[in-house]
Amino acid sequence: MTMPPGGLPTIDASDASAKLEAADEAGPLLVDVREPDEYKTVRANGAVLVPMSEFAARAAELPKDRPIYVICASGNRSAAATGFLLRSGWTDVANVAGGTAEWERRGLPVNRG
Repeated sequence: MTMPPGGLPTIDASDASAKLEAADEAGPLLVDVREPDEYKTVRANGAVLVPMSEFAARAAELPKDRPIYVICASGNRSAAATGFLLRSGWTDVANVAGGTAEWERRGLPVNRG
């Protein structure tokens, strides 16, 4: 995980995928903040949908005792959601750099439909 200028924790898509595959139940949670139609089209393997349109209302559903990786299409919405979680008391949160587009570009596991 890196801390780029601006201070938002960021994780590379390949690193996130590897950590998710190696983890047990207490491992990282991948949270997709895109809207349901985007999620249905293609999503990173294991991603849980919490749409940005509902994110503030549903953030309390997310655990504080395990890492959370936030992903969207390209990294902008997930950056906003990551910042929201950090300001709201979560401590182990990272934005997935490049989002689902980067995840797919690298040939990492995805689900469709």
